[in-house]
Parts: sequence; C-alpha cells; structure tokens
Amino acid sequence: MAPRKPRDREMLFDSVIALVFILVACVDLCDGATVVDVYRLIQYDMSGVPFGSRLASLNHHAASLHFSPHADLSRTVLLIPLRELNLSFVKEYIAESKPLGGLIFLLPRMFSFENKGGMGSNLEDGSKELLKDTLAELEQVLIHTNLPYPVYFAFEDDNIDAVLTDIKKNDATGQPATATTGGYKFVVSAPEPKKLVSPPITNIQGWLAGLKTDDDAHQLPTIVIVASYDTFGAAPALSAGSDSNGSGIVALLEVARLFSLLYSNPKTRGQYNLLFGLTSGGPYNYNGTRKVAWEHEQFSRLRVTAATLSELSMAPELLERTGGLVDSRQFVNEAAIVRSVKLIAESLARHIYGHQGKNIQIFADNSNLAVNPSYIRSWLDVLSQTPRVAPFFSKDDPFVMALKKELEDHTDEVNLQREVLDGMFTFYDSTRANLNIYQVASVTFDLLLLLVVGSYLIVLFSFLVITTKGLDDLISLFRRPPSRKVKTA
Repeated sequence: MAPRKPRDREMLFDSVIALVFILVACVDLCDGATVVDVYRLIQYDMSGVPFGSRLASLNHHAASLHFSPHADLSRTVLLIPLRELNLSFVKEYIAESKPLGGLIFLLPRMFSFENKGGMGSNLEDGSKELLKDTLAELEQVLIHTNLPYPVYFAFEDDNIDAVLTDIKKNDATGQPATATTGGYKFVVSAPEPKKLVSPPITNIQGWLAGLKTDDDAHQLPTIVIVASYDTFGAAPALSAGSDSNGSGIVALLEVARLFSLLYSNPKTRGQYNLLFGLTSGGPYNYNGTRKVAWEHEQFSRLRVTAATLSELSMAPELLERTGGLVDSRQFVNEAAIVRSVKLIAESLARHIYGHQGKNIQIFADNSNLAVNPSYIRSWLDVLSQTPRVAPFFSKDDPFVMALKKELEDHTDEVNLQREVLDGMFTFYDSTRANLNIYQVASVTFDLLLLLVVGSYLIVLFSFLVITTKGLDDLISLFRRPPSRKVKTA
C-alpha cells in the first residue's frame, strides 16, 4: 500500500489544479469587458431650481436604440451614438418623464480636445455641420432639464464600438438585457455629488501706462480691453471653448503683446492708459465683468463709449454659445482670428495716435510689429485642451496663474481680483469617472455552470475515496446508518 500514496497525492494534486483552471475559466467568462473614460452631465441649481444630471453612480444593464418597444427601461442604460441620435426620442422621454436607468451619449472623436490627429477630418463638411448642429441642440436640451438619473458622455473607440455592436445584436432578438437573459452591465462607482461651496472667480487685470506730458494736468484717459476666459457646457470636463471664448483670450493677449512693443519705447508710447482684463464668470451674466464695471462706474458717468466685438449678429441667450461640447479646435478659423486681431490692433492704434482716416498700417505684415500667427496658434492649442468652467477652478489654478504670467510679460502691472460667484448659481462636483463594462452571463448559463462544477466535484470526490479507501467505503457513505435502540429502565 505504501507505493500507492505518492501516486494518490499526485492524482489529488492534478485534480485540484484542474479544478482551479475550471474556476478561472468560469471567472473569465463573467469578467469585465473594458473600462472607458466618461464625463458627467453638469449638475447645477439656478435660483434654487435643479438642472442637469442629479445622480452619478450607475449599475444597470445596457441597451441600444434598437430595444423592444415594450421594454422596461427603468433599470437600463441607453448607449446612444450621436451619429444615430433621434432628438425627438430624447425630448419625448424627457418631456414625459419616462423612467430610465441612465443615458450615455457616444461622441465622435472630432469633438475631443485630445483629438490632435484630426480624427473625423475624413467626414464631409455637410456631415460635420450636421453632427455639430445636432450636438449643440442636444446640449441645450440637457442643460435646461432636470434629469433624475445619471447622464454621461464618452468618445467612440474600438472597445466601446465592439460593445455597442454586441448590444445591438442582443436587442435585435427582442430580448432586453436582464439578469435572466444576460448581456452587458455598465457600472460607474461614484460618490453622491456634493455642492461646491462659494466657488471663487478670479479677474486678471494688466495695466499698461501711457505717456504723461509735463503740461498734462489731468489723468490720462484709459481704454479697457476685456475678454472672458471661462466656459460653460453640458460636460464641465470637456468644456474647453476653442472659439467661445478661446479666440477672445488669444486676441486680447496678442493685442497686449503688440502694444507692449509700442509702449516700451517712450517715442511710440501713446497718451492713453491701456487696461487688459481677463474676467471670469462670463457665462453667468458676465459675473466677473460686472465686478470690473462696478469698480469703474465713473466711466459710465463720464459717458465713455463701450463696444462688444463678436462674430454673432445677435446676443446669445443665457448659457448659450459659452464654449460647450461643439466648440472644438477644428471648427476654429485661425486665419479669421489673425485678421480680427490685426483689425482690432490697427483700430486702437489709429485712435490712440490720431491716425483716423489715414492710410497708415502700424502693424504691417512682415514688420517687427506684425501680428504673430504662431503665437496665436500656440495659445489656441493650449486653450482648446483646457476645460475652463470657473466654479471648478481652484483658488490658484495653474491655468489662471499661466494667464497672469503671460500678462505680466506684456504689461507694467498685473493684479488679481478675487470674487465669489453669484449666489444665483450652485454647482456640484463629480465631473468625470470610469465606466466599467461587464459582459454578464444569463441565469441559464449560471445554472449550467453550477451543474458542471458540481458534477465534477462529485466525480472527483468519489474518485479520491475509491483510490484511497476503496469502493466499499464510498458505498457506505450513502447507506442508511443502523438505528440505535435506547434501552429504558
């Protein structure tokens, strides 16, 4: 009997290894498919009225727009590509307050500020504009609605496209993904969003002093050039605002650079002070700009002329065209910005130096004072990759400090004016997360798996008992034990 023991141990070891492999294989069949970066729809209150997505955590099965008409979607996440979006469907669900487990919108890569390779450039201009208009309309619908479920945005890639293809195939059978039928499960583990308490806004003011003559007994007049640097959009983590108002920031910085060259020489320094203001709170009724105007209210008393330079023929509504999802780098006309900067600089210079009506170009091309397209391009690239929703900035945010440093290079003095955002608006955190996508099996598969594993364990147990103790011992395990008679006195 002694020689059998090593062999029995070896057989036992092999059996355990086989069992481990089976369990690992079963775990792999139910394991996660992929992880995707997602960006939450903004959550905010305006005058106490809630708007945006009110939840952040997610744990539901997924479906596509091909779901069954009679399906219950109260515990289902709809994965909707922008290319297939039916706005009427979204508006209907919102207007009728139909229950949903959640919404995830898939955006083309061309709307990502990380899209440095120009993905999406192969689309025709008509297709680009159609997608842009659709996304702009969707964004306005979402930010002006109270949605009692999680809403996220994600970008198309090979992994999530493959998941979407599988989901469509499952939906085509007419059976929605549930615990009994299997499918894909979307999980976002996120804490309950918290209010941002007294979010700061920071105005940056750069001062360029004019030339004061000896017989000038009065203070020099001041020209103020102001641009708002922050944004607002459906997804704060994606609201980079290449044009609104990235182009305005770039124009202000380039004008400051050009006039710093002129004002650095006493012979060409104008008799006007120039104040360059980069203000915050622009999307929220120009909250930061109003702080500046209040401090300089003597300008209005003296009837100082003010003008707004914009490509828009009409002023947008509140929270409209404020640097949202559609405002990406590839839609910015860089050449138009260069022309606009030159026009602004020339107009200011002609007014400052009294050259109105004269055919003089102060900032002529190929001169030392020419507008620098490379400078404009580099700042546009930076701004197009930097989300700038002011309530989510820290007190000394690196981006704000970078703007301050840039103005310091072109002006005599720079000051920071810190304020608190108007109490009319309340914002909540949790702007981005990781979406875990799991491919889950049906209950039928689980029962079959349980049957296979259970059968294997029974066979393994029987085999080990027979090889170590014998068949009689195995049979005795299933015999009814003899009853014991209790003797009574």
